Amino acid sequence: MSKKKEFIDSIKGLSVEDLKVQLEQSKQRLKKLEFAHAISPLENPMSIRALRKDIARIETFLKQNSEAAKA
Repeated sequence: MSKKKEFIDSIKGLSVEDLKVQLEQSKQRLKKLEFAHAISPLENPMSIRALRKDIARIETFLKQNSEAAKA
């Protein structure tokens, strides 16, 4: 199973509050990674891209849940 599929499956079971907490934690981790990369190159700079995509997936899932609640 791919990491993308595993990540999507893991966020489907979370509540909205848990998703918001995970979103904030991911954003903080992204800032730390970008700062570390600015100081000295990361061993795997693609991890920054993967983390940005995960953040976007969480935001999309939150938006879909809020739209479903309104309807």
